[in-house]
Amino acid sequence: MGASQTRLEHNYDDLTEKSGFSHEQIKNLYQRFQQLSGNNEKISRDDLERIPALNNNPIRKQIITAFFDKRNQHQNDVGSLDEIGFEQFLMVMSHFRPVNSKATEEEKATVRKQKLRFLFNMHDTDNDGIITLDEYRTVVEELLSQSGAIETEVARAIADAAMLEVASTNVPHMAPDDFYEGITFEHFEQILKGIEMESRMYIRFLDMNAATMRCGKLSS
Repeated sequence: MGASQTRLEHNYDDLTEKSGFSHEQIKNLYQRFQQLSGNNEKISRDDLERIPALNNNPIRKQIITAFFDKRNQHQNDVGSLDEIGFEQFLMVMSHFRPVNSKATEEEKATVRKQKLRFLFNMHDTDNDGIITLDEYRTVVEELLSQSGAIETEVARAIADAAMLEVASTNVPHMAPDDFYEGITFEHFEQILKGIEMESRMYIRFLDMNAATMRCGKLSS
């Protein structure tokens, strides 16, 4: 652990540049990473699945998968990983970072697009650039059926109706026999247009103190 900590300290500036986190935030996240990994240099899906706060989360599977999705590493890569190191962990965590209060409008727009892309990737499970009805239905079913008050078939019907509404909004002149392939990222942006989400993506499921994430660079 000592050698890893030393390498991390030498790499702070590089990690800050890549992630936007301050040195203090990186140090705090590294401590949490060490807790999750059992002081190992990599963490696996099993490590994240043992987080108690995730047990009752209806999109637990999607959250965990997101950490091992190469699309979320800011490197324009695709595919999935079996394990991730701290830098990869940090890149995913950067999607939950609050926007710097002094950021320009262009910087804010970039951050918003990155957050939207992260959310889109969570639903576009086969990485074809489209959230299909099946993918959308799966998420809605999991969200609605988690309480046990709604049966699967009812949740499926709600998901189908919601997708039909999305289709009519995004393709207003679609003929009755036309097939709606699914939600593209551009459609996804339009659906969430006007919804403030820069501060709504948080990291409570990792048992991190939100105040900790707002220290240092982010509150300067």
